[in-house]
Amino acid sequence: MRNKRGFTLVELLAAIGAGIILIAAIYTAVTFGYRSSVAVERKVTALEDARAALELMSTEIRMASYNPNFALNPWPPRCDGAAAVPAYRGIQEATINDITVQMDISENSIIGDNANEIIRYAYDTANQRITRSTNCGGAQPFLGDAVANVNQRTVRVINNDLNISVFRYFNGTGTEIAAASLPGSIPDIRRIDITLAVETEHVDPNTNQRRRLIYSTSVIPRNHAPTL
Repeated sequence: MRNKRGFTLVELLAAIGAGIILIAAIYTAVTFGYRSSVAVERKVTALEDARAALELMSTEIRMASYNPNFALNPWPPRCDGAAAVPAYRGIQEATINDITVQMDISENSIIGDNANEIIRYAYDTANQRITRSTNCGGAQPFLGDAVANVNQRTVRVINNDLNISVFRYFNGTGTEIAAASLPGSIPDIRRIDITLAVETEHVDPNTNQRRRLIYSTSVIPRNHAPTL
């Protein structure tokens, strides 16, 4: 009769050890894949939010001073109550962090009767967000929601941390208009550069750091040039 043998203790321990190593390798691979997937998903969401915000800002700012009927001084007072300056036309406020544009979308020579004829974008450095208000209403979260808001934000706007202006202004020769010369030089504005520096709200699980992204575009407010 043939002699039958089982596994020795050493062989059994070796098999168990190999199994543990294999399971650990699979777990590590799955965990890394999941983290990479989450990181990519969050980055894509951040990209979409920042790009969409930049596109809307450029579209609306491009319409500044739109006055199809060539109405004589249709520009309403500023949202802070200051009187409108006729020479400023549809850009009644222009700083490195804030801009207010006016436009006659309804084409009835009255600005403010349409919901989006007076637009103000402001960089809220304290909450690291851009806000948007219409027709001098309350500021609404636009990009980078406030921390206290129940909505979960995807990015923080960090222009201030990187010392980058949200808005830069240029005259007809392409020379940058110094911030110190505004608002007096508003009539000279022929190009506006918009830059959004953002970082993801969530930490990248692979690097344990937030990803930083910078988006910029140039806008030419064609209607802002004086009528000959």
